[in-house]
Amino acid sequence: MRRSGEPSSSSLLLRHLVSELELAKDKKQQGGSANAIFWILLLNFGLYVADHLLQIRQIKALYLYHAFPSWYQFVTSTFCHANWNHLSSNLFFVYIFGKLVEEEEGNFALWMSYILTGAGANLISWLVLPTSSVSLGASGAVFGLFTISVLMSWDWRKILEVLILGQFVVDKVMEAARATTITGAALQVNNIAHVSGALIGAALVFVINRIPLSSIDDNPKASKDNKDKRS
Repeated sequence: MRRSGEPSSSSLLLRHLVSELELAKDKKQQGGSANAIFWILLLNFGLYVADHLLQIRQIKALYLYHAFPSWYQFVTSTFCHANWNHLSSNLFFVYIFGKLVEEEEGNFALWMSYILTGAGANLISWLVLPTSSVSLGASGAVFGLFTISVLMSWDWRKILEVLILGQFVVDKVMEAARATTITGAALQVNNIAHVSGALIGAALVFVINRIPLSSIDDNPKASKDNKDKRS
């Protein structure tokens, strides 16, 4: 039983995530400012305002319609949301995990991670769900970014963090991060997008880690010696 005055598991998790962001400040100063995460957030907010407040009908064309999808909808639907709760819950985790990825890997890597995991999750949802469905939401990208942030710098500390916080984090993300599928008049949580986003994020990290570095990059001195021997 937790004693009065002791911090809850939620507050401990939030402190841990904030400390991760603070530790990344040095990398941010060395590698330039972190801008991509804020552009992603702004794009999500902007489309929400255009869709729900200004009621611009053309925004609906960015949703993923399973019966007759356009190629761009697999990407654009990851920036669209059904209501305010859908938007705010997703973007909280996009910010937390996206900032960690950007601080570690850079702006371009964050954009690619968001787009590939989000679009990949939508593709799998389109293959599996009924043709009457309409998908929108960023939670495929949320789960992808979460997986990438855990796996991108894997060491014993990360293993310990996952053992301690992993299940709690997954439960909280599953609670709050929502991929919405509209089937008929009902809004349903798209758990296929959650799982797909995480698997695609893991696959991205695996593929990148398997790309061999050239021998010149690994050992420039040895390469120079070989050149001297040939001449």
